[in-house]
Amino acid sequence: MYTPDAFRMASVADCHAWMRQHSFATLVTPVSGHPPAITHLPLMVDAEQDEFGVLRGHVARANPHWREFAASASSVAIFQGPHAYISPRWYAAKVAVPTWNYVAVHAHGRPEIVDDPGEVRAFLEQLAERYESGSEPWRVAELPREVYRELSAGIVCFSMVIDRLEGKAKLGQNRSAADQAGLQAGLEGTGDPFAARLAHLSRDWPAV
Repeated sequence: MYTPDAFRMASVADCHAWMRQHSFATLVTPVSGHPPAITHLPLMVDAEQDEFGVLRGHVARANPHWREFAASASSVAIFQGPHAYISPRWYAAKVAVPTWNYVAVHAHGRPEIVDDPGEVRAFLEQLAERYESGSEPWRVAELPREVYRELSAGIVCFSMVIDRLEGKAKLGQNRSAADQAGLQAGLEGTGDPFAARLAHLSRDWPAV
């Protein structure tokens, strides 16, 4: 990912925070002689393991993507959040051009299939706990044993040690303070919640 120094995320912790907050990722795995395998899925990051952390996820067994894991040298998981067009009219500078602002993290590594039933169940329980809310959150333990066995057989869990982590926050940091204030006001004035979120990020980064 092309990342000028002004837009580079300062730390692994910043990247992990973004990955947790925007955990619905795009996993891309190259396939020799064919288009890449691409799957959109939630991924959980374990920051306590290895230098850059470990990702965990699962795909449907009917999805052929997982069959490419063993043959591929590397995959990339892309985590992206709000993004928006930036009009040059918003800047204080008289001469400017349009651009597009966004934040993205790329996590590179080689996915490995997790077969151990205990590890699979632990991951599924963690996944449910991560996203369930309310006074009575749903838990995997509610499933009858046979139902769990049948459904869990229909997925393939995997882990991916991150060997390279790239974070980019293109939020106008290279502009003057007046230009930054103008683009933030311009984003908020669009009435688009996505743009308003980007304006908030532009103002408070790196507090994601």
